[in-house]
Amino acid sequence: MGGFFGVAGKQDCVGDLFYGIDYHSHLGTKYGGLAVIEEDGAIFKRAHGISNTQFRSRFDDEIGLFKGNIGIGCISDFERQPITVTGPLGTYAIVTVGKITNSAKILRAAFEDNRTHFTECNENEVSQTELAAFLINQKNSIVAGLEYAQAAIEGSLSILVLKDNAIYAARDRYGRTPVIIGEKENAFAVTMETTAFPNLGYSVKYDLGPGEIVRITPEAVIQERGPGERKRICAFLWVYYGYPSSCYEGVNTEEVRYRNGDIMAHYIKPDVDFITGIPDSGIPHAVGFSNASKIPYKRAFVKYTPTWARSFMPQNQKMRNLVAQMKLIPVESQLKGKRILFCDDSIVRGTQMRETVVQLRSMGVKEVHMCSASPPLLFGCKYLNFSRSRTELDLAARRAIMRLENVDELTMEIIKKYLDSSSEPYKAMVEEIRKELDLNSLHYQTLPGLMEAIGLDRNDICTYCWDGRE
Repeated sequence: MGGFFGVAGKQDCVGDLFYGIDYHSHLGTKYGGLAVIEEDGAIFKRAHGISNTQFRSRFDDEIGLFKGNIGIGCISDFERQPITVTGPLGTYAIVTVGKITNSAKILRAAFEDNRTHFTECNENEVSQTELAAFLINQKNSIVAGLEYAQAAIEGSLSILVLKDNAIYAARDRYGRTPVIIGEKENAFAVTMETTAFPNLGYSVKYDLGPGEIVRITPEAVIQERGPGERKRICAFLWVYYGYPSSCYEGVNTEEVRYRNGDIMAHYIKPDVDFITGIPDSGIPHAVGFSNASKIPYKRAFVKYTPTWARSFMPQNQKMRNLVAQMKLIPVESQLKGKRILFCDDSIVRGTQMRETVVQLRSMGVKEVHMCSASPPLLFGCKYLNFSRSRTELDLAARRAIMRLENVDELTMEIIKKYLDSSSEPYKAMVEEIRKELDLNSLHYQTLPGLMEAIGLDRNDICTYCWDGRE
């Protein structure tokens, strides 16, 4: 995934920019960077890898080099940002968050002009941020270029451009990621996480609409393009990757997770000694479940953060599982001989879950029950780069259906049979996953239940990863 932050103020913005970016560190673990416009109009930037250290520590020795009252920055899991671009529109810095799924098509069109070239690469692929800049440069202004880029890009891409003593902020075409404007005396800010605002003195001014473009200066926020009608904000913000203190479309993440647990407790009736949550995002779902069911909540798992603060994830799957497990420590004295229900935000591959169950049983846990705070994941996200599964075949729910259907490939026609949570095929799929994970019982939140917890218009929410609805 990734996150960005920008500031335009009448005084030096570097402190606000530095900490505002840092407040997005939960959204990415590989790269971080920032850029400011200096007094002479030049852009000064730094971008580094942050896999083995936090953004704040990585940039602490360099932050004193930055001077300016307008700047942007980014945390990213996929490419080093910001990048600076010099072309027909002059020089500017740019950051992006999201995913371009038709990059091959855009590149083919670009290479029809044999003078086109790209220099920024990530894992042998052209940087999507440079690709966005290429599209912007096809028009005669930043705003027209942003409009053109958003129309050309398939997938989802939100963009900040730093140029001419202003920040241009463009929310992706269907608003799958949040872009929010904040204000305080003598400054405006733009963020993906409102959690960045309170301690820096900002209050929320408004959320950009889908496809909306604004120009932010120290004096004002000017709308350059109005919002589109169709919105599809990602529901997984509230389930998993959104920060607890953040609000999107005015809806707080933690409150949604409490409500989600409460709703599940009305139709899931476990006979257990206590409820626990998998840190971090599973905890509020579990607390909501506990409060509604009157079953005690206990913190039976803790996350060890002093030396595992970063989510450094090697490419080798076995090592990824080990790293994830090393951070999560069970409180053995609370678990031995007990019947527990633990809540997690979702089940993706199920690999780590299976290992956790093995560990719990070896400690003498009497019964292990599980509740997923979201429905079964059946589709890999094609809009945002947040999925923890590299291919759809990794998904536990898909593997279960393939075994039940005795097929090597799934069609939408087959999957449709498993979408209704009251149907027999759905129940058979859940039972198949339960057996694979060696759980005493397995329960999933329903899609209507999750929509009720979020509370926005169903048509404004993207649920593609659960039902394939675009």
